[in-house]
Amino acid sequence: MKSRRVIRGILNHCYQRTVNGFVLFYDVFDCLVYFTLFCTIIKKFDIKAVALTLMPDHTHSSSVAGRKKDLSSFIQEVTCRFAFLNNIECNRTTPLFRHRFGSVPKLGDKAARTNIIYLGNNPVERRICERAEQYRWNFLAYAASNNPFSESIVLRKASWGLRNALKQVKSEHDNNRHLNYSFLHRIYYGLDKKERAQLTDYIISLYNVIDYDYAITLFGSYENMLHAMHCSTGSEHDLNEIFIGKSDLCYSRIGQYLKQRLNLQDIHKIFLLSEPQREELFFDVLKNLAVPGEQLAKYLRIRFAREK
Repeated sequence: MKSRRVIRGILNHCYQRTVNGFVLFYDVFDCLVYFTLFCTIIKKFDIKAVALTLMPDHTHSSSVAGRKKDLSSFIQEVTCRFAFLNNIECNRTTPLFRHRFGSVPKLGDKAARTNIIYLGNNPVERRICERAEQYRWNFLAYAASNNPFSESIVLRKASWGLRNALKQVKSEHDNNRHLNYSFLHRIYYGLDKKERAQLTDYIISLYNVIDYDYAITLFGSYENMLHAMHCSTGSEHDLNEIFIGKSDLCYSRIGQYLKQRLNLQDIHKIFLLSEPQREELFFDVLKNLAVPGEQLAKYLRIRFAREK
């Protein structure tokens, strides 16, 4: 096993996968719990977050850390605490993340730029969106706007439910507390689609600790950074990233089908089913949706036997 290299003042790319490649982020709440954990825990360490991308079955982050111990402790605390909360939400007790995360330092501005492009374009490569800034969970759009995916909030016109949710979120943030599932279920309850989008943007903008200036300085401007992402995919030859299927768009289709098929409001309720029941569900979905079997198995968190 190679010793982890962390060079002070140098960008470090960290890559974290799940056990068996199972899907990690099913909905907005999963992403918000992880993001607010990331943004509150990082304050305990000598670390600057430069980029973060949450993909359906893995995470990427690029940070500048003072010490190897800081980076390892930070990633370990975020993943352990998220796994604990997510296991409760998903009614499971088995490990969620692979024990060891991948990391590699990016020496020089060119390597740093290539890495930032790579993180931004991960959802483009997985065909979730056409342009990097269209994906909420790489947080690129928040460098230019506090509400890139929703209408601006006008408090005097906002509903009581939205105003109350904003107040509660601000209180949690001011006390440096991350948001958990029960809290999110409570504050989102009763909000319409427009208000839910506004609240999501508010939470991300309020908690956000990503140092966009670090990345923008490498490219000269935000517009130049986006242009570089539009012209190049970036690359990562130092970490063995594993891809399943050609596109991650199928995961949203699977989720929509299951919610309709099982009459679910919360997709995590599928994990109230036993593994044999989810295996039966696998064949039902496969019969009705044109989705890759291996990705469907990862979504249902069941093992998949490849044909030889």
